[in-house]
Amino acid sequence: MPTKRRRGRRLVPVILVAALGLGVGIYVAARHAPQILGESGCTAGTGGSAVALDPEQAEIAATIAGVAHQRGMPPRAVTVAYAAAMQETHLHNLNYGDRDSVGIFQQRPSEGWGPASKLINPVYASTRFFKALAGVHGYRRLPVYKAAQAVQHSADGYAYAQYQHMAARLTAAFTGAAPRAVWCWPPGNTSRPAQFAAARRALMQTFGRLPAHSAASSRDAPTLLVRAQPTAVGWAVAAWLVTHAGQYSLRNVSYAGFEWRASSGGSWTKDKAASGGAVQAT
Repeated sequence: MPTKRRRGRRLVPVILVAALGLGVGIYVAARHAPQILGESGCTAGTGGSAVALDPEQAEIAATIAGVAHQRGMPPRAVTVAYAAAMQETHLHNLNYGDRDSVGIFQQRPSEGWGPASKLINPVYASTRFFKALAGVHGYRRLPVYKAAQAVQHSADGYAYAQYQHMAARLTAAFTGAAPRAVWCWPPGNTSRPAQFAAARRALMQTFGRLPAHSAASSRDAPTLLVRAQPTAVGWAVAAWLVTHAGQYSLRNVSYAGFEWRASSGGSWTKDKAASGGAVQAT
């Protein structure tokens, strides 16, 4: 298994609101998050346990969950990955770090993790993390911080423990175990055409082979359809599309009787026309 390196904790700038007493980086969402966090952001979870994320954090969280699906990793593995990524970079993709460390997990090319040019790709970095975690004997039964440390080999392995409860909340939201638990308010540039082909390619790189194609919706508008079963996978795909809506100029995402609209800047609302067999983005 590749080793990481011995080092202390890194703090990176953050924009979020109310501290949990768990260090800086990710916080419980305020009731009026869009007004507090600015013109773009995301929320994962519901009620008092909701977590406010900046756009990059949300994209990375959705990507980690997608890669876990592609590799057949259980939710426990996603929780371990989130705890590690929050401690290392607060779920940001850094092109710098201690010595030659880079990426969301601060993996070192000199320690066998792969070239820096690939490690700054969250899909590649997550794939390497899960490959190493799968090689940790009995990781599903280990405390989250011990499983993370078995992969990361950090200077203070217990530091991962402070994020394990929040990581579990994110896992429920981004793996789809908690339906419609991820929503965002992306920048409001609606004049740019949706990039369905690029979104489909990135989605497939993250989740692996899923039946996805462009089609015409019932209103004869272009749309991206992704057939995903069981339902939890569909919600994980929906979360990925919502968190990447700003990047690919997606305006609406619908699934299983609910719809999210970028223009509303709010959470999911009921839509009886939304299919339970396919996630649709327009």
